[in-house]
Amino acid sequence: MKRLLFLILSISFLLPTDAIADCSTSACVDVYTQNNQIIIEARKGSGGTATKKPAVIKPKPAPTLWFPPKPKAVPTVKRTYKPRTVVKKKVVTTSVNLSDRLIKMVPTATVAYQPAFEPLVHVPVIFWCDLPTLFQSRVDIIGEIIDVALRPGFAWQWGDGESTTTTEPGAPYPNQKVTHTYKQPGTYYVTLVATWNGNFKHNGATRAITGTIKIPSFAVITVVAANSKFTK
Repeated sequence: MKRLLFLILSISFLLPTDAIADCSTSACVDVYTQNNQIIIEARKGSGGTATKKPAVIKPKPAPTLWFPPKPKAVPTVKRTYKPRTVVKKKVVTTSVNLSDRLIKMVPTATVAYQPAFEPLVHVPVIFWCDLPTLFQSRVDIIGEIIDVALRPGFAWQWGDGESTTTTEPGAPYPNQKVTHTYKQPGTYYVTLVATWNGNFKHNGATRAITGTIKIPSFAVITVVAANSKFTK
């Protein structure tokens, strides 16, 4: 009978009783402009915790056998019991939080014009800059892939009180698209303001970038009058 009881208790110790909860993660991504820079932020926090539960074992009651008692004088013995020490198992909890911040710069422009030496009054001057019409960048931040795309708009101020807005950066001859004609000779300060705006894509969803980036560029041009000749 003792062997049977020992076998029952041994089998109950081998039964699986541990359980682990599932964990899930989520990421928050934002792209905006600040101080003429592109700011990319990403945050990733644990959506759940993993806990390991302590095993609970319920032993089965042992069978009892009954025999008629024999009359016998039993001396009284006082027994002392030590208090039972209860050991609490530590519950392990795991939680992960990640965040990062990246800064991206857009290209700056150089303004050029033709003819490069002393253009004449009343003759169109060709202007252009070396900016691309599309700026793209792919970043990997805390394991999240983000695609950024921006396009510029162009505002030209010619220095004589007139201005022009275009969606093209211009080009030199013979593909000129941006020109301006000065009516008076003199030295003029040309200002080009490139305004960038666009969107970003994350996990298949496209969102607009908050804010715009405005970067000015400058050029100095000296326009002269044509020499006059009198002929008979």
